[in-house]
Parts: sequence; C-alpha cells; structure tokens
Amino acid sequence: MKTPRIAVAAALIGALFVTTALSACGKSDDAGGAQTKQLRYQGSVGAVTPPELAEDLGYLGDVKLKWIGNTISGPQDIQAATTGDIDFGGAFNGAIVKLKASKAPITAVIGYYGSDKDSYIGFFVPENSPIRTAKDLIGKKIGVNTLGAHSEAITKTYLKRNGLTPEEIKQVELVVVPPVNTEQSLRQGQIDVASLGGALRDKALEHGGLRALYTDFELLGPFTGGSYVLRDDFIKKNPDTVRTFVTGTAKAIEWARTQPRETVIERFRTILTKRARNEDDSQLKFWKSYGVAGKGGTITDTDFSTWIDWLDSIGELKNGKLKPADLYTNQYNELASGGAQ
Repeated sequence: MKTPRIAVAAALIGALFVTTALSACGKSDDAGGAQTKQLRYQGSVGAVTPPELAEDLGYLGDVKLKWIGNTISGPQDIQAATTGDIDFGGAFNGAIVKLKASKAPITAVIGYYGSDKDSYIGFFVPENSPIRTAKDLIGKKIGVNTLGAHSEAITKTYLKRNGLTPEEIKQVELVVVPPVNTEQSLRQGQIDVASLGGALRDKALEHGGLRALYTDFELLGPFTGGSYVLRDDFIKKNPDTVRTFVTGTAKAIEWARTQPRETVIERFRTILTKRARNEDDSQLKFWKSYGVAGKGGTITDTDFSTWIDWLDSIGELKNGKLKPADLYTNQYNELASGGAQ
C-alpha cells in the first residue's frame, strides 16, 4: 500500500523542524535592543502580494521589505520562516496546522488569500472528458502545484463528501505539476484533472474547451485560505514592527477590496515595473481580488478549525488535536479591533 502523500509531506515538515528549528534562535534582534525595521520575505513571479502593495502605498511607514527570491510553494515559504531564512511566510492554513503540530514556534497573524466568487481554485477537465463525478476520479491523475497543501485538502474534502472510502481516495493520484505547465499537461492528456487558480485559471478558460468538476468556493463558500506566519521569538522581540507590518498589510487588503479593479491592476503594473525583476505582467489583467474573507485579513477560528478537524479525521495530528487559538492572533491587526482605517 502506498504511503499517503499528505503524510509524507507532514513527515518532511516535522523532520525539517527537528533538524533546523534551533537555527531560528538568534536570527532576530537581541531582546531589549532596537526593533528591526526590515522584513525578509519571498515573493511570487508576476504577482503583487498584499505586503508588497502595502509598502508601495506607504502603509508600512519606516518598515521595509527585503525580497530574497521567489517561493516555490506555501509549505516551503513557512518552513523558511520557521528556520529563520526569512522573517514572514505565507501558506494554506492546513499546512500551517501541520507545521504547528510539529511544534514549530510560529503564529499566524493575518490572512492574505482566499476564495470568493471571483477568486477561487477550480479543478478542470476537458469538456469531452468522461469524468463527471467523484467516483470517476478513482485511478485518475490530478495535477496540483504542491502536495500537502490547499489543492490536496480541497480534493480530499470533495472526495470524502461525495462518498468515497479511504481506500478509494488513495486510488486518486495527485501529481505535482508546475502551475505554468498545468493547462498544457491537461490538454496533452498527461493528467486527467488540472488544479487552476488566479490568472492561470482565467487564461485557460479563455482558451476554451474546459469545464469545472469542482471548486473550493463551491465546496466551502467564501473563506480565507492562507495566512502569514512569523516566528514567536521574532514577534516577542519586535512587537511594534509586527504591528506596523500586519496593520499595513490589512489596510492594503482593504484598499484592493474597495478600489476599482482597473485602479488596482494599474498599481500592480507600476509596482512590477519599479521592482525591475524582469517579469511578465500579462497575467495582471486577470486579477479580480485577493479573496480574503475577513476585514483586513482578520483571522477567525473557522479559518483553522475546518482543517484541524479534517487533518485529525485522517490521523495526521499525531501529537493531539490543536485548538484554533493555538495557531493565530489578531492582536497586531488594528483593523480587527476597529482601530486603523
């Protein structure tokens, strides 16, 4: 019997933490010293993240972001934050639960992406595909951007809700495909289903010939899917910087929510031009929203309890069931308490 991939991913996260967590100590400013005014992070090619938008809008004040490269996945990003290679990282909330269950000293401080009617992750098949139901996925391949994260959790939630047994679910194969290649892999028959979101989803739909089998929005309604985390020692030593970062990012999320879409996209284009990373900005025209459910990225218990319950039900929380309060705080988000506007 094959080892479930989600378990492998969890094991890798746990191993990484055990071997490298100690390296996080000492990488922040010494206690009692001046608080850092620079936050190292990983970006995303051709996209503008909420913190990047916040900095450009002047919402971060004297706190500056230092880009050190682009992340390959959410789990990788929060692992890098845990080990101290960066100061904040973002990932699917279920991945944060798994990392926290491995005793990682991190806390989620603000939601940064989610799903709504405009921004969602869909799982698509060719229009002429015989795949119509969850049962039809047994023995088929689904292309996802990474294992143990958002697309895997949504897929297994879909399969379970539609009556598949654990043994049947194991027969649905998840295959890692780089997001930029996913549409092509589907059309060439290398995979049977493609997980597509954002601009890549809209580009694929513009090309035609695809239909959605299921989407995260259809399954769960509007929800915040991922959060930024920081190490607990960094938060303790730099509380004012963390507050500036979180509240500034919250204000940027609301700015993007309330401005005309064309205004936001034009701002994104300007940011990409100024940062001069030789990026293709063609996907920006498809941007619709960050999809964050809570005001200014405010986190709720439900944002984590959904995935705690699911991971617990499949035996992934070996060290005991976590509570949502163990995972996040809104303490540094002034929009959560009605403060900064």
